[in-house]
Amino acid sequence: MDALKKMIPQVGETKAPEEKGMMEKAGNAAGNAAQSAKETAQQVGQQVKDTTLGAVDAVKNATGMNK
Repeated sequence: MDALKKMIPQVGETKAPEEKGMMEKAGNAAGNAAQSAKETAQQVGQQVKDTTLGAVDAVKNATGMNK
């Protein structure tokens, strides 16, 4: 039983250094992916906004409302 206890990590125990490193890398990669997705969404939103404002101005110019 003692040998089995030594092989199974207990709740609250730290993981082996190489396992911690892998988990940190995975966490960092997930964080980087989330940040990249956020920035991309913001850029797309800005492009949509700019396109919409351009279309509104074009309609105003065409109808004479932009004077």
